[in-house]
Amino acid sequence: MRRILIIGKVWPEPNSSAAGTRMMQLIHHFIDKGDQVTFVSSAKDSFYQEDLSQLNISCSFVQLNDSSFNEFIEKLDPNIVIFDRFMTEEQFGWRVMDTCPNAMRVLNTEDLHFLREARHKALKRDEKLDFETLRSDLQLRELAAIYRSDISLMVSDFEVKLLTETYQIPS
Repeated sequence: MRRILIIGKVWPEPNSSAAGTRMMQLIHHFIDKGDQVTFVSSAKDSFYQEDLSQLNISCSFVQLNDSSFNEFIEKLDPNIVIFDRFMTEEQFGWRVMDTCPNAMRVLNTEDLHFLREARHKALKRDEKLDFETLRSDLQLRELAAIYRSDISLMVSDFEVKLLTETYQIPS
């Protein structure tokens, strides 16, 4: 049985977001495989969040920038750690690498935030999306999180092609 740790920016809300639906699909996949799933977040509870305890998932609140997280994951000793966004990887990835260097680090992108932002800007300006529009601090941060992770989960063939062809991210 593998120990899966999922670190969420927010608690999954499958009835209010596509990201929440996708997260629940991943959780069910691991449960179906017989894995032990633990979900943690630094977010406050939400009225719309899924009741993960009904799925026999251990849930915990974790503090940002606090060494108690290192103690928590050292005790849990996960085989796989999934970050639900690149921002979550930025916040916790270095602690995971430091404390559990053998754990596989998975970035669940849902979508590329820098691409979403660039599309939004291009639409507001009534311009065509081009590579100049993509250049941003957000782009650099997100690409760095992808490079630091062992695997990135993508839902868009276009985004996979963009990452592999434009940024030479290994497929």
